[in-house]
Amino acid sequence: MRIYVTNVFVDDQDKAEKFYTDLLGFKVKNNIPLGENRWLTVVSSEDPEGTELLLEPSDHPAVNPYKEALFSDGIPAHSFQVQDLDAERKRLGDLGVKFTVEPMDAGPVRMAVLDDTCGNLIQLIQMTNAAQ
Repeated sequence: MRIYVTNVFVDDQDKAEKFYTDLLGFKVKNNIPLGENRWLTVVSSEDPEGTELLLEPSDHPAVNPYKEALFSDGIPAHSFQVQDLDAERKRLGDLGVKFTVEPMDAGPVRMAVLDDTCGNLIQLIQMTNAAQ
């Protein structure tokens, strides 16, 4: 058994698609119209057959209070692994991505947190030698 799809609730699918593809570097895997919304998934360009991330509309009434609580408490909605956190921080910062937590050591990993502009915080993790 493996994880096939996981989701992140987004305020605007078009904006999320641009952020996750143009800035983070993911690739669109599925883009299927479903009424007002789409079944819109992205995958890592490094693992195109890997787990898909569904950019899911925040339409359900329970979603926005949940997202707002996580965001205000500084809790990331997801965690993505990178090879070189400092290089990724510089690359994304140069593209205008806002970080709420700068790269720091956190036990066996280095981590930072960014704002995806769609109502979520996303954690970036670099495994250190202690965690591998």
